[in-house]
Amino acid sequence: MAKKSAQVQSVRDIFRVTPGTFEIAGLDPAATPVGPKSKAGAAADMAEVGAELDELQEALYAEGSGGGRRRVLLVLQGLDTSGKGGTIRHVAGQVNPQGLHIASFKKPTRAELRHDFLWRIRRQVPEPGRIGVFDRSHYEDVLVGRVDELVPAAEWRRRYRLINEFEAELAASGVTIAKCFLHISPEKQKERLVARLRNPAKQWKYNPHDIDVRAKFSQYLLAYQDALVKCSTPDAPWYAIPADRKWYRNWAVARVLLETLRDVAPVYPAPSYDPLVELARLQEDDPLR
Repeated sequence: MAKKSAQVQSVRDIFRVTPGTFEIAGLDPAATPVGPKSKAGAAADMAEVGAELDELQEALYAEGSGGGRRRVLLVLQGLDTSGKGGTIRHVAGQVNPQGLHIASFKKPTRAELRHDFLWRIRRQVPEPGRIGVFDRSHYEDVLVGRVDELVPAAEWRRRYRLINEFEAELAASGVTIAKCFLHISPEKQKERLVARLRNPAKQWKYNPHDIDVRAKFSQYLLAYQDALVKCSTPDAPWYAIPADRKWYRNWAVARVLLETLRDVAPVYPAPSYDPLVELARLQEDDPLR
């Protein structure tokens, strides 16, 4: 078994969104309140975190293969350039892709719009034994839907309750949920957009519409404030992760996932055969001998 990474204060406790006290305006997107204080320190710890993540994911996958119903869902939300894709690459990339289910939610298609807003989400819930990762999610429907006035206010307000009911239903079916809001500053967002435009290898990531969305930065923060507070529950807690420093963002999300998997504590299933009998058969009756 891999050496366990150095013990640090619970990252989930530090970044958990607590309704009644949480204020997005008071968060520093460049903060490093717990854990490593440098890119090198984060890289060193990530090596150990990754090894333990890999072990736990393998046990979860084996448990699911043996008939277990448990799975984990990591939801990533954030404004443009906050690093959802980069987080997936650096965090989910630590484990065997065979045990992953990654879903990215873009603008709904015409077919998807013919259904309720949770229909396309339900279709991407990970199977037992898997770690699911959502790049954006059902929260787009209380964020974009609100800021761009795509639905009446009464409708997006109703959706908070529907989301909480949906996530409670998932939890009851064996899905352990961890939701991370990647909090980026407007200054860092501009810096990253400029970098995309100046780098031919990154220009494909840019969309002229990004400037229009950026103009609504403060409106989106207000929408996130409500979404995080109204939908951070014991069944599906939100964690507000500083995202100005990529190395810290990746480390913090990896730690959230690691702590979540430790709580799940997946167990390898007992074999349906007697290993000692099979070993004896292989030694005595090996057909290739």
